[in-house]
Amino acid sequence: MTDTSADLVILGGGSGGYACAFRAAELGLSVVLVEKDKLGGTCLHRGCIPTKALLHAAEVADAAREGDKFGVKSSLEGIDMPGVNSYKDGVISGLYKGLQGLVKANKVTLVEGAGTFQGPNTVVVDGNRYIGKNVVLATGSYARSLPGLEISGRVITSDQALNLDWIPEKVVVLGGGVIGVEFASVWSSFGADVTIVEALPRLVPAEDEWASKQLERAFRKRGIKFKTGVKFTGATQNDAGVSVSLENGDVLEADLLLVAVGRGPNTAGHGYEESGVRMERGFVITDERLRTNLPGVYAVGDIVPGLQLAHRGFQQGIFVAEDIAGQNPRVIDEAGIPRVTYCNPEVASVGLTEAAAKEKYGSATTYLYSLAGNGKSQILKTSGGVKLVKAPDGPVVGVTLVGERVGELIGEAQLIYNWEAFPEDVAPLIHAHPTQTEALGEAFLALAGKPLHVHG
Repeated sequence: MTDTSADLVILGGGSGGYACAFRAAELGLSVVLVEKDKLGGTCLHRGCIPTKALLHAAEVADAAREGDKFGVKSSLEGIDMPGVNSYKDGVISGLYKGLQGLVKANKVTLVEGAGTFQGPNTVVVDGNRYIGKNVVLATGSYARSLPGLEISGRVITSDQALNLDWIPEKVVVLGGGVIGVEFASVWSSFGADVTIVEALPRLVPAEDEWASKQLERAFRKRGIKFKTGVKFTGATQNDAGVSVSLENGDVLEADLLLVAVGRGPNTAGHGYEESGVRMERGFVITDERLRTNLPGVYAVGDIVPGLQLAHRGFQQGIFVAEDIAGQNPRVIDEAGIPRVTYCNPEVASVGLTEAAAKEKYGSATTYLYSLAGNGKSQILKTSGGVKLVKAPDGPVVGVTLVGERVGELIGEAQLIYNWEAFPEDVAPLIHAHPTQTEALGEAFLALAGKPLHVHG
């Protein structure tokens, strides 16, 4: 057994862990980063990057199928899943090599192996101890299932779905949140018959109700079926397929059941509870500065209650590194973290929904701008819109967008929210024509009392 000391020991090399490591190293701290699998974590290898590669392949498939809409004679001959997977894996491989290079460039000590936290300030890997003046817990999340629903055979999670080398003819997606609607979108574009089952009353239930209605309308047009407000009761499978039973008596037959009921904190077996880290429902509890109840021990990313987003963990990692280095960074506003669902059409939002704003302020002003008035959106043949939520006599506190490619607009939207902009602040800013960003500009012009491309 050897002992290694460092200013900072980080358990977990996903978005939160590696961002913390690189920023701390930049600030002159000695850093040990422990990762049992591959640097980059879920986001790079089993989450954001591979799913978005599949979604882009799906977009290409739709474009080939729908060329006639644009006067282009094209057709879809089929989907070559090994080819799709090769493209996806090539993207991952390039980014992974880049990360490995950054570890060397930043002089971070990377320790490969499963680490266990031992209070007050030690991580043990294969019998070797890494002792930090500070420790960051960043062990991420896993794809959850439901009690009694075993993941095997034809019952899969996103982990298995990302590596399928065939396309199901019929698939049931259990869960209408982000992961569920993204995979439903991919498989539908690839030619599958898709049904989503969601226990809550609407798809993407965490988003503004307007966005759910927009997405549901678009999915109906695409032929994606969904059953909302109905609970799953069981699944049986055999060599031919899987039967999915619902509380209302419906039985759905499919080739695959994708379980997309969210992600759980990956905290079991890492020594947290045994070391006295305060936990609730498997999550590590921190204060607003991401400090646990143990001195010098922080937690970031999906193990901390809140949005399970790679860019949230990334920013939290940077925050903790700067906090440890004495820079006193500003506390992260969770509502100011942009959220994007990359199905077709995309749903993107930042700040508060209308319901949340009314709960917080007692009332709120809203404005809806349809993409029917946006030239670039008409060129793309996408529908959807922009919804603004404004506090009484205050700034815009929520922006929600629905439509193809609107995830790219969330950068401006998150500046508007985080800089507490009033409609009058944004209305004079010039948006290039023709772009989809003009939809944001037009919405703010209207909310500032000077509507232009608006009917009625």
